[in-house]
Amino acid sequence: MHPVSVSIPSFRSETNPMEKGFTVFRIEVLMNGRQHTVEKRYSEFHTLHKMLKKSIKPPEMPSKHVRNWVPKVLEQRRHGLELYLQTIIAENLVLPKIFLDFLNIRHFPSVPKTESCGSFDTESEGSSKLSHQPALLFLRDPYLLPSAHDMFSNVVIEGVVHGVFYPDLHPR
Repeated sequence: MHPVSVSIPSFRSETNPMEKGFTVFRIEVLMNGRQHTVEKRYSEFHTLHKMLKKSIKPPEMPSKHVRNWVPKVLEQRRHGLELYLQTIIAENLVLPKIFLDFLNIRHFPSVPKTESCGSFDTESEGSSKLSHQPALLFLRDPYLLPSAHDMFSNVVIEGVVHGVFYPDLHPR
């Protein structure tokens, strides 16, 4: 199952004094439990379709030439555009960057979650590098006794080592 799902629950007509009226489709995007909404005109879908043709074989688009003031026709176009987006998601394991941009989704790694920390195979060219920063840094081995010049023991190191290696023991 893909981590992205989309639906187009509604649309609305817009009028603009500078140009003739147009329809805006409300796209609900659900990714990893988070939902957001994007509004797009049919012309933006058409532009997306032309761009996607360069990298994948997208499904058929609903017809461009319709009388978009007829509610039944607009409902058919809404349903067709929803199916269009859902088919792209279903047929592509890795979603193209242009598609993610269209849905206002931040780009996410295409590797499965089990591999997201990088590969241990240093031979492979495509292995990803770890990008996290260390949360705890030991300047010396925490198992060794404190050196003679340590006036105080390192409470943080002792607590972490005690918590990680002896979680069932109660503090002194």
